[in-house]
Amino acid sequence: MARMRAVDAAVLILEKEGSTQAFGLPGAAINPFYSAMRKHGGIKHVLARHVEAASHMAEGYTRATAGNIGVCIGTSGPAGTDMITGLYSASADSIPILCITGQAPVAKLHKEDFQAVDIASIAKPVAKWAVTVMEAAQVPGTFQKAFWLMREGRPGPVLVDLPVDVQLAEIDFDIDTYEPLPVTRPAASRAQVARALEMLNAAERPLIVSGGGVINADASALLVEFAELVGVPVVPTLMGWGTIPDDHPLAAGMVGLQTAHRYGNATLLASDFVLGIGNRWANRHTGSLPTYTEGRKFVHVDIEPTQIGRVLAPDYSIVSDAAAALAVFVEVAREWAADGRLVDRSAWVAECAGRRTALQRKTHFDNVPIKPQRVYEEMNRAFGPETRYVSTIGLSQIQAAQMLHVYKPRHWINAGQAGPLGWTVPATLGVAVADPDSTVVALSGDYDFQFLIEELAVGAQFQIPYIHVVVNNSYLGLIRQAQRGLEMDYCVQLSFDNINSPEVGGYGVDHLKVAEGLGCKALRVTAPDEILPALEQAKKLMVEFRVPVVVEVILERVTNVAMGTEIDGVVEFEELATEPGDAPTAIAALS
Repeated sequence: MARMRAVDAAVLILEKEGSTQAFGLPGAAINPFYSAMRKHGGIKHVLARHVEAASHMAEGYTRATAGNIGVCIGTSGPAGTDMITGLYSASADSIPILCITGQAPVAKLHKEDFQAVDIASIAKPVAKWAVTVMEAAQVPGTFQKAFWLMREGRPGPVLVDLPVDVQLAEIDFDIDTYEPLPVTRPAASRAQVARALEMLNAAERPLIVSGGGVINADASALLVEFAELVGVPVVPTLMGWGTIPDDHPLAAGMVGLQTAHRYGNATLLASDFVLGIGNRWANRHTGSLPTYTEGRKFVHVDIEPTQIGRVLAPDYSIVSDAAAALAVFVEVAREWAADGRLVDRSAWVAECAGRRTALQRKTHFDNVPIKPQRVYEEMNRAFGPETRYVSTIGLSQIQAAQMLHVYKPRHWINAGQAGPLGWTVPATLGVAVADPDSTVVALSGDYDFQFLIEELAVGAQFQIPYIHVVVNNSYLGLIRQAQRGLEMDYCVQLSFDNINSPEVGGYGVDHLKVAEGLGCKALRVTAPDEILPALEQAKKLMVEFRVPVVVEVILERVTNVAMGTEIDGVVEFEELATEPGDAPTAIAALS
């Protein structure tokens, strides 16, 4: 049996569990852990500029590839409290990340020692588990349990807090015989699937709602196969976008109050049955429940038992991992198809497709200053099906979801329920670290971009190339639009005359100078015809210099984006598409 420090055992366990990419900042109370990483050499590390950013990097890394678990490391005190937003974001969207903090010595925990805070108690509401390890001999078991918990059932984050004396204490540990704990997930039975399929088969206008749980379970191919077998259109949620390609004949568009398509809402309202898989019926997807549920039956499949009935009471439910459930759905549907038991849905599918070609929003505007719709039109031209998009919240994210195209799972990576501003830059860095061969494109409004803009230096230092499209209207645009109901425009303007950059014309912060000062490349666009050339130039700069490339598009100051308080009452503030040239990059040509 080998004798080693507890931190050496912890680092070896991370390697054995497959978590070999960390993001973080060293400090006195976590330096022993860093010494173990340096000694063993199996864990790569990216030095963040802010610990919150490191936690978002870990989340982006996890979400980019099935099986990944990103690691965030920080010292005691404020490093742990800085991680709370990252834990909340990961917990809300069922994303496993492992946060590791240093801590004051055990004997000092009750004496208000320097940077000693009860981080485990602070983190408990936003983590699957948060624990301060008080005995060195418990370190291996704690990390083993942490990985098991992150993977078991509904995925989520864990925080492990390590007092500095616990880290340094020696223990007996044998990594050669260490094994991860077996993970079990609930699985649908044939009887349950047959009951749900009977209900679907009895419906006239059924839909499948595909949520983020399908992506977490790496089950998108099964989802598409099942939809094709039964011939039922699919509505992806925002977190499930990419589970079915946007150009698939059964893709029915997204539903909701904001990140939705006109044809998606119309199709949901025309349906009489909804099978939800791995989704949570988020309020921005449903709007008010009477409108969303009236006249239709619901079946809900979710891995977490307490998620069933949390928002709406389904007519039938199945507690199951999405992949396990879909495997049985495919098996039973194949048998029913062979027996001729499945209903022909071709007329319903054609009706849904007809809405898609009729209900388009206009994107082709030639206005100067630029209308944001034109940005997404040109992004569709510039970026193909292999592009990974990353975004968090704001009018930019809402309109992107209305107008961009996504073709694969994990190619739309979005902070859903929490939506923290500043998430986009660090999360994109995490995605690009996880998949360095992909074209990764971030999308931010100017305020989201400014929140953690210093992390661009991380991309420059560690040569993490990606393209960051910043749509700049020098406004808190989503908040300004929300204030319209209160008849105010208060504390939401970011514009000022920059004495050092008069060329920005009152738009305030000179993002190009900031980005260049942080070691990145940057371009500014002020006219619609400049957008596509700038995006093409950004691709070349990204390859040549291996750094983040910022493309800032100067927008009109005020744009109201389509949204509403009910899915049957979305307000369209701009003119709609009436001919093919109005929406030239739409997947379904306007009819």
